[in-house]
Amino acid sequence: MTFIDAFLNKITMYRLTLYYLIMLVMVATLFGLFGVLPYNPANLVFSTLLILATCWITNIAFAKNFGATPNVESVYITGLILALILTPAAPDNYASIGFLIFASAWAMASKYIFALGRKHLFNPAAFGVALLAIVIGHPATWWVGGNLPLLPFVFFGGLLIVRKLRRTDLILASSAAAILTIVLTTNGDTYLTPIAQTLQHSPIFFLVFVMLTEPLTMPPTRTLRILYGVIVGFLFAPNIHLGSFYFTPELALLAGNIFVYIVSPKGRILLTLLKKKEIAEGTYEFVFAPNRTFPFRPGQYLEWTLGHSPNDDRGNRRYFTIASSPTEDTVRLGVKFYEPESTFKRALKEMPLHETMSVSNLAGDFVLPKDAQKKLVFIAGGIGVTPFRSMVQYLIDTKDSRAVTLLYSNKTASEIAYQDVFARAAQEIGMKTVYALTNEPVPVQGTYTGFIDGAMIAREIPDHKERIFYISGPHGMVTAFEKILREMGVSRFRIKTDYFPGFA
Repeated sequence: MTFIDAFLNKITMYRLTLYYLIMLVMVATLFGLFGVLPYNPANLVFSTLLILATCWITNIAFAKNFGATPNVESVYITGLILALILTPAAPDNYASIGFLIFASAWAMASKYIFALGRKHLFNPAAFGVALLAIVIGHPATWWVGGNLPLLPFVFFGGLLIVRKLRRTDLILASSAAAILTIVLTTNGDTYLTPIAQTLQHSPIFFLVFVMLTEPLTMPPTRTLRILYGVIVGFLFAPNIHLGSFYFTPELALLAGNIFVYIVSPKGRILLTLLKKKEIAEGTYEFVFAPNRTFPFRPGQYLEWTLGHSPNDDRGNRRYFTIASSPTEDTVRLGVKFYEPESTFKRALKEMPLHETMSVSNLAGDFVLPKDAQKKLVFIAGGIGVTPFRSMVQYLIDTKDSRAVTLLYSNKTASEIAYQDVFARAAQEIGMKTVYALTNEPVPVQGTYTGFIDGAMIAREIPDHKERIFYISGPHGMVTAFEKILREMGVSRFRIKTDYFPGFA
């Protein structure tokens, strides 16, 4: 694991985005100080603080009025985005100050006013600047993308966000759609000039890295993500218009947000804690009652929000796979606790019965194939077994006896989770499970001692080249097994991986 991977594993996506935006503001201020950028650094600092204060005050007011739990990180992220796309105002320019306050207040208000089921419909920053342009006639300049000296910082910092989220497909789809549309709508013999202008002097990278990837306004599956990116990229192209109406970057994004709303699960879900218990050493299962039913596919995940204070660097949101099956009435969450515990996990472990937390942003393509004739292998490491618990319980409940083998690796036998479910699967649908223990001092009956490797896979699954492999666990483990399987002759089209959200 590289230093970058280790860093990304320890930080949430929201905190990474926050640090990235702070870095951009600091670099822009420094460049302004030395005349590299045409902005007064004092004006930039003043405008940033004004926007952040306005966002914070507005968010507190609306959260209290709507009875919602405010998320401070999202407030700061929205504020910093606005500071980077709205022209900085001087302290004595009252008209410009009014523009900043108007956009900031409406950006935060949109999260509550234009929200369905406690989930906002539009990207807040895009809504704020779009309303500013439509109502007052003061458009955003998107200066963060129009200044070439900032491009390396925007680009390479944005790549970290993409690497964290593993949403390269979305970024490439949107960027390719924008460039292709620009090429096709350009008059003249050369296409190099408009392409160069787009890449060097437009906000395309900031838009796709920071705003397009906002989880709450992103579709749930890979195919829909790509289509979302194409829509925004197409409308981003400057020559796209409806009569005399031309799209701007923020309007392109808002149009994409409407598409996402149409194709995505609606709103937030409120969960009430019914029980919690330790199901393996250091692993707890939390069982919740949802306030309404919601459709999902076994193996998908949710964004879980737990209001608690104080927060550590990882904030009050996490991505976790749903451990329950759609056939169950309750929602299950399996969590591995490590020392030192994050404040989120500590608050979750100490959460009283009958208390509530909210979930949203259902997503994930790590799901069972629709063709029941396809033979499967599940490879799990530690708490990465949770999507397989969901899938296996679903197969049991639907009496689906398709060919499935589970290879499940832990350090010791005491760390094996959901063993009762897998034992029942063996009896009722004929599923085979092999437990591999890597750090057990003495052999344990019914388990394999050692790491799961190519030799073990070949021995336990002679027809491995005919199977579809699902791998879930830490990123390093997933990457290692991909390599092993490819070396064994398994087609890459038969290897399905999805980074485990619980580690994010």
